[in-house]
Amino acid sequence: MARTLIVEADGGSRGNPGPAGYGAVVLDPESGEALAEAAEFIGTATNNVAEYKGLVAGLRAAHALDPEASVRVRMDSKLVVEQMSGRWQIKHPDMKPLAAEARSVFPAGRVTYEWIPRAQNKHADRLANEAMDAGKIGKQWEPRDSRAALATTATPARSAAARAADEAAETAESADAAPGAPAAGWGAPDLGPPATLVLLRHGETALTPEKRFSGSGGTDPELSAAGRRQAEAAATALAARGTIQAVVSSPLRRCRETAEAVAARLGLEVRIEEGLRETDFGAWEGLTFAEVRERFPEDLDAWLGSARVAPTGGGESFAAVARRVAVARDKLLARYAGKTVLLVTHVTPVKTLVRLALGAPPESLFRMELSAASLSAVAYFSDGNASVRLLNDTSHLR
Repeated sequence: MARTLIVEADGGSRGNPGPAGYGAVVLDPESGEALAEAAEFIGTATNNVAEYKGLVAGLRAAHALDPEASVRVRMDSKLVVEQMSGRWQIKHPDMKPLAAEARSVFPAGRVTYEWIPRAQNKHADRLANEAMDAGKIGKQWEPRDSRAALATTATPARSAAARAADEAAETAESADAAPGAPAAGWGAPDLGPPATLVLLRHGETALTPEKRFSGSGGTDPELSAAGRRQAEAAATALAARGTIQAVVSSPLRRCRETAEAVAARLGLEVRIEEGLRETDFGAWEGLTFAEVRERFPEDLDAWLGSARVAPTGGGESFAAVARRVAVARDKLLARYAGKTVLLVTHVTPVKTLVRLALGAPPESLFRMELSAASLSAVAYFSDGNASVRLLNDTSHLR
């Protein structure tokens, strides 16, 4: 079976046209690991030209790793994604040869294109900015100098005004789109049924009412009597809706027990997905927030202040969890295209899926309420867009 690689690419111009650079990263779809990076300062160019050059570099880096691979390209440029997908025409003379070069790297049919929000393309964006920073002092970007993988939550070097100008340029170029090209928002064509992930947080355990940290590094508690009643209530509600076509669960016991209650009612089997497990809270497992504040005050403040900081004792950062959850999401969307799937998981994975769908910052995780056995839902469309359709519904428990 052919290997699949993910290419994320971006380009920027400080002036549009102005000093420009591109960045691209090749990722392993299972682990999210960066397998190769590419970046270059290209002198004076437009934002769109830089984006196309980033695409070409990313495809060439993927080809160098495995010329037989299938490639999923993810970019935050709607223009490039639509043009390379064949839905919009390419009329700009600077972009035609770059698009042709991109198509020549892999055989037709082995590359697919997906639009993602800017917030999900930070690694490539950071590489592009590193390249432009190097060009500013008369140098070229060197792989040994890359900090993109460590700084994907940093503020991008392009200002808000520059980004707005980039978006305006994309809008202007899109006027050359082919007749009937999809418009943004309500004017978009029918993309077919989305893949819908219905997100069920597991029922209560003995630790839940006490609000103790309960992740994947602790005791793996079972459902309490209250939790089992909640699981049955969720099963009844989901059976009444009649829309669930598959059930996928975190490997932890409280989720498996919740999932089994629902699956038994629906006549389905439970598939386990390791990427849906809860955060490993390290030394904080089993403690309340107040107890962590008392024992590890500095560590807690650092954790609350940055998604890249892990809990005390070797736990997982929210950034690491987001990468893991995103990989699991992409696997499931590929497996269940156009279907409605129940994911039985935990607080952090549910909030992370919602956050990523909204393109919201990491701190939004602390601004969502998610009750035990609550239901949320996100729909994912074939053009790469996502829509949050439900959050923290507990009506079936009342």
